[in-house]
Amino acid sequence: MENKGTGTPLPTPHTKGRLQSTLVLTTLSASFGSVFQYGYNIAVINTPHKVGTSNGWGPVFQVFKSFYNDTYFERHGRFMDENSLLLLWSCTVSMFPLGGMFGSLIVGLMVNKWGRKGTLLINNIFAITPAILMGVSKVARAFELIILSRVLVGICAGISYSVLPMYLGELAPKNLRGTLGTMTEVFVIIGVLLAQIFSLQSILGNATGWPILLALTGVPALIQLLSLPFFPESPRYTLIEKGDEETARQALRRLRGCNDDVEAELEEMREEERKERAEGRLSVLNLFTFRPLRWQLISIIVLMAGQQLSGINAVNYYADIIYTSAGVDPTQTQYVIVGSGVINLVMTVVSAVVVERLGRRILLLSGYGICGSACLVLTVTLLFQSTVPELSYLGIICVFAYIVGHSIGPSPVPSVVRTEIVLQSSRTAALTVDGAVHWLTNFIVGLAFPSIQVAIGAYSFLIFTVLCILTAAYIYVVIPETKGKTFVEINCAFAKRNGVEFPEEKEVTVAEPHTPSLPGTQTSF
Repeated sequence: MENKGTGTPLPTPHTKGRLQSTLVLTTLSASFGSVFQYGYNIAVINTPHKVGTSNGWGPVFQVFKSFYNDTYFERHGRFMDENSLLLLWSCTVSMFPLGGMFGSLIVGLMVNKWGRKGTLLINNIFAITPAILMGVSKVARAFELIILSRVLVGICAGISYSVLPMYLGELAPKNLRGTLGTMTEVFVIIGVLLAQIFSLQSILGNATGWPILLALTGVPALIQLLSLPFFPESPRYTLIEKGDEETARQALRRLRGCNDDVEAELEEMREEERKERAEGRLSVLNLFTFRPLRWQLISIIVLMAGQQLSGINAVNYYADIIYTSAGVDPTQTQYVIVGSGVINLVMTVVSAVVVERLGRRILLLSGYGICGSACLVLTVTLLFQSTVPELSYLGIICVFAYIVGHSIGPSPVPSVVRTEIVLQSSRTAALTVDGAVHWLTNFIVGLAFPSIQVAIGAYSFLIFTVLCILTAAYIYVVIPETKGKTFVEINCAFAKRNGVEFPEEKEVTVAEPHTPSLPGTQTSF
């Protein structure tokens, strides 16, 4: 094939990328040291294991709550009343999503200044510092250190949850973009599972082991600090935003294998840059008024809001009650929870394996279908299990079915799609919005669900059924299949819905000197 008008041969389309060792190790280092923190710190603070039968003043509390109350007693000579303790504990829990929200808002500035890899490395400050503070909180007799640390580790999670999908999506060849994209959620679930295991009462979930349990969050950060510097920065970022084509070429050769021809992939990146020059560099505010990206932005918001509003936190909240009503000994529910964590991880890995075969849409639609159905049946189960005790076993099945459904679609796949449906110039701004929506809805559910549950009880799951149906309907109507397509092809698919014509590709030879995108250029919109 020749370029019209010049006779210069164009590079042949690049063959399917393979999982080279450099790509695998980069993915492991980047993921384990970043989003692992998200999963671990969600689960570790909610360890369900009790301390004793009484504290001399009333109900039995979790190990962390006991520390809060004992510390208060040492300072004031009396224990906190239950309402004050629960308020302080709610503050501790809510600091994590608030930190996440702040992290998601500053991520755009960081990735533009320090790149994807550089941002991940700097972000380790927000993991190591709170790990030290939480580790010494018991010795210092200061529960305030835990509250402060929850803010810091929340910032770490907020940054990494936006940066990692961007980094992996830009490292991966298009035929592996789905598999690598789901690693964001795979490592979140690994973090959750390890936190559940370590917080077993026989391991660290007890009065003496909990400071180590909290401090372990610093270990993955240290591993990343020692390993990630040896792996390449995103070639797409290096070429399009830094204008360093030779470094991008070298990075691609390391990621694809020295013998692979990377020129076709470099040309694809140049094409993406030519397309986005017509749009200019977009800020977050520009993004909301820029018509060519209207439906991409709405899709990102729907995917991330649907992920949190589909009921996953509510199911986790009810899990203990459901297991106990089915006859599981309350002291043994910790092992059932670990079992559900294993199922969650296994099904998320299955999703990562099949996402490039089945596509994104079918996993999302089937996942939301299973989740909505499970919530509907769970409502009936909770309403009638007092009169039909056998229904309590159906409740356990519903919980596990919901976990399976969420793990194959709503949980891992949005991390893939949100990176694919925007180009380089708007990806940073889009993922800033994406992160803000994720953490805001996370906070809203955590704040509102207890009140909703008190007001309408089991009927609260009907709300999640409706939300699952609405999200699935939107995906079916609006979001195209992105499997195996370039970023430019995906944006062309959205162009018709946006009512715009995608900029025509300019005829440029492969050997044309590269000029980097100007970071200060923005649209006039």
